[in-house]
Amino acid sequence: MKSDFPKILLIGYGNPARCDDGLGPALAAKLEATSIQGLTIESDYQLTVEDAHDVSRHDIVIFADAALEVKEPFSFYEIMPQSPVSFSTHSVTPEAVLSFAQNIFRSRVRAYMLGIRGYEFNRFGERLSEKAESNLEKAFVFIEQMSRASWTGLLKRNILETR
Repeated sequence: MKSDFPKILLIGYGNPARCDDGLGPALAAKLEATSIQGLTIESDYQLTVEDAHDVSRHDIVIFADAALEVKEPFSFYEIMPQSPVSFSTHSVTPEAVLSFAQNIFRSRVRAYMLGIRGYEFNRFGERLSEKAESNLEKAFVFIEQMSRASWTGLLKRNILETR
C-alpha cells in the first residue's frame, strides 16, 4: 500500500564542536524527537558521495546547515544538481550530492537548502549561541508547519523562498 505522504529526507550536517556550525545536526536531533510522518532524518559532520544513495530513495530532500551570510532566522530555497568542479570523497556540496543521485541512481528528487543563521564559528565548544538557538527554533517550527500541511508547498513548489 503506497503512502499518500511523500518520502522526505532531511540531512542536518555540520560540526557540533564548533559552536553554531552544529545547527544542522541540532535541527536533526530536535526533529528526531518528533514523529513526523514520511520524514527520515540523517545527521553528519559533512556530506559525502555516499549520501547520494539515501537521497535517491526519497521524493524530497532538505539539506540543513549553518549559514553565516543569510538573513535571520534562516534561508530556504530550491537547489539543482551541479557536477562538482573538484572532487573529494570526504566532503561534497548538496548540489554535487544531487548530481551523483541523478547520474548514478537516475533520481529526480526535489531538493531544498535550509541555511540556519549562525554567528559563532571560530570557537570550540558544543553549544549554540543564544541567537542561533532562536533561529534553530524558528527553523524547527517551519519544518513542523510544512509537515502538517503534508509538504504540499514543496510538492507544488509553492514555497516562500527566502535567501
